[in-house]
Amino acid sequence: MPAIDEGLARLALANGTVLRGRSFGARRTVVGELVFNTAMTGYQEVVTDPSYRGQIVLMTAPQIGNVGWNRGDLESTTAHAAGFVVRELSPTVSNWRSEVGLHEALLAAGVPGISGVDTRTLTRLLREEGSLGAVLSPVPVSDCSDEELVAAARRWGGMEGRDLVSEVTCPAPYTWEESSLRMPGEPAAASFGPPGALGHAVVYDFGVKHAILRQLCDVGFRVTVVPARTPPDEVLACRPDGVVLSNGPGDPAALPWAVQSTQVLLAKGVPLLGICLGHQILSLALGGRTYKLKFGHHGINHPVKDLRTGRVEITSQNHGFSVDFASLHGVAVLTHLNLNDNTVEGLALPGRPVLSLQYHPEASPGPRDAGHLFCRFARLVRGEALDGEGG
Repeated sequence: MPAIDEGLARLALANGTVLRGRSFGARRTVVGELVFNTAMTGYQEVVTDPSYRGQIVLMTAPQIGNVGWNRGDLESTTAHAAGFVVRELSPTVSNWRSEVGLHEALLAAGVPGISGVDTRTLTRLLREEGSLGAVLSPVPVSDCSDEELVAAARRWGGMEGRDLVSEVTCPAPYTWEESSLRMPGEPAAASFGPPGALGHAVVYDFGVKHAILRQLCDVGFRVTVVPARTPPDEVLACRPDGVVLSNGPGDPAALPWAVQSTQVLLAKGVPLLGICLGHQILSLALGGRTYKLKFGHHGINHPVKDLRTGRVEITSQNHGFSVDFASLHGVAVLTHLNLNDNTVEGLALPGRPVLSLQYHPEASPGPRDAGHLFCRFARLVRGEALDGEGG
């Protein structure tokens, strides 16, 4: 394993704050939106989630890196977070599945990291001021002053109006056949049969996580993934039994072409499942509005209430925008509510096989409270009416 370069790194924020720490990962300067993630596990899934494109991720857990890095937990083929901020980088890796350390993985992916900074204070700052433009840089002060880094952070254009989906989507359609990994003795996921038994699911890749594709296979779908700008007539030519609008990065309002494609599919009556960004795109297609959250939802401990059952689930989330439910009054039914801030977490269309979720039912790394929602979508595809959905 390559030695960690403990040279100086700086994190400069648009509000003028500059912090010094130790460099790890790639030695390059990046700019992006600084956001905090409250997960205590799953940093590998975070770094490789395409939804983090353009963002510098701050982990609130005090030590990161102790379980290393392995190919089985990748959520895409590469890292997507622009940079990584931790309080302490673990000096040892102790998990039996680890193949390389976090430093080595980020070095290979070109992602810079900084350790030794006060992440607690940074998190409080972001909660008070909101997500901020930031620059993470290992460049010596003699080459670039603090003031120059702050100026670069202030020049960063922000997330609103940015189409980042075009940077992360697949270049061509492909078939996905891999089911979820289960540990010895772990029971199989609820299923309607082997992949293909339930029918054909076509997934629009707005930045899809591998775990979503695995869960679709788990419940019995044959899965085809298509690029984000695939015309809806080409999707319909695949004869899908259901279409999934995946998660992804950036501002949903910057994707009018995705909204238009979704409107065509809605008009054709195709069963639809929207997840995260896909949920927002579906809402826009129904005539709704979205807005930027102050600091977003990033973590694996967000309580969400299912308004149909009264059940509260702890969910995995990663998004900076939300749906204005008032803009969908009389069009959609609110099915899930965030108990931290009362934002929209799920929608359904009465009498139609359409549902959407702001959070991530596939979780990865967890928790798995909401995994049953893939079965709910499967039952809609089968034509079963569920609590006002489908029929």
